[in-house]
Amino acid sequence: MKLYGLDGKDDLRYAPYQPQPVLQLAGADNIFDAIKQGDILLHHPYQTFQPVVDFIRQAANDPQVLAIKQTLYRVSGNSPIIASLAQAAENGKQVTVLVELKARFDEENNIVWAKKLEKAGCHVIYGLVGLKTHSKIALVVRKEENGICRYVHLGTGNYNDSTAKLYTDCGIFTCSEAIGEDATAVFNMLSGYSEPLSWNHLVVAPIWLRKKFLKLIRRETRNAQDGKEARIEAKMNSLCDQQIIAALYEASAAGVQIDLIVRGICCLKVGIPGVSENVRVRSIVGNFLEHSRIFYFYNNGNEEYYMGSADWMPRNLDRRVEIIFPVLDEELQRQVRHILEVELEDNVKAHLMLADGTYAKQDKRGKVLVNSQQQFCDEAVAQSASEDEGFRERVFIPAEPK
Repeated sequence: MKLYGLDGKDDLRYAPYQPQPVLQLAGADNIFDAIKQGDILLHHPYQTFQPVVDFIRQAANDPQVLAIKQTLYRVSGNSPIIASLAQAAENGKQVTVLVELKARFDEENNIVWAKKLEKAGCHVIYGLVGLKTHSKIALVVRKEENGICRYVHLGTGNYNDSTAKLYTDCGIFTCSEAIGEDATAVFNMLSGYSEPLSWNHLVVAPIWLRKKFLKLIRRETRNAQDGKEARIEAKMNSLCDQQIIAALYEASAAGVQIDLIVRGICCLKVGIPGVSENVRVRSIVGNFLEHSRIFYFYNNGNEEYYMGSADWMPRNLDRRVEIIFPVLDEELQRQVRHILEVELEDNVKAHLMLADGTYAKQDKRGKVLVNSQQQFCDEAVAQSASEDEGFRERVFIPAEPK
């Protein structure tokens, strides 16, 4: 990346892309009021990461905010989020931050940030014994007219404003009471106060997540065995967990249609007669690093969507604190469905796994070219332009006397 950043040879570079604004937050002075209108899906880097930075910054300076709690795995070199958390503590708010000291290659950097936060008055948790905390969650507790309201951000990627321009990730803002309760339980667990017996919506590793995924896969298997339509679509960085792979083989053998988007390591093999004939695996390598994790289960027509920080790997399921969260809002489900559909149609940057374990590009002859990353860029720009145009029309159309 340093080599790529050198001056000159611009004719050999892709045109730079500017992340676009999030429409639901356009013109919103108060991010909490916007979130109250409904859950908001963020799709980076096509949409800007700035709302996540603003979420913590506004919370730090909002007199109604009582507490901010956040997990930090990797942050940028001059992180505005760190600065806002320190400011929040100095403003008298209760700030709890889990800084993961075992984040590979960022150990020294994270120690520096942790000391800065402690000096500002934050309660810093230095990870958990024997576990990496890889989950991406931020909780803001706010005192309002109707009582205490909890605002939550959940994501698939790090709270890093620099890599958010290079990695594809998803996140959600919500003030759902049930998810707010779960978020509070997460931080109670991380700080050692209590370990919850049950959850409303969040699924947390290392205790509950493996069982949840196996349950969801096996439900599709039973539906296929009963002659019902059954389908699984999953996007992740790596797939190498033996139990998950065995469950997917069983599902495929029962007739479940399985599409996997796995950027990196994939230990599952396609095309094994009677075992994995219904499994298709693709890897998308484009200008941005594919980093989001999305999981879809048809569930006999009652479709379920999940996103989160975990891959289907033993380390994520058994040795890390990870969070998978459901996408409950129907409009947001439609948006996630679109992400999966476009990536499954990609025939420019996608490589398909063959039965021998090698990968090959698709035959594009006679087909419409689909570059999923470029399409998402174009869609984000078009949406932003249409919003701007609509705004200008509302402002400049004169009112006629009746």
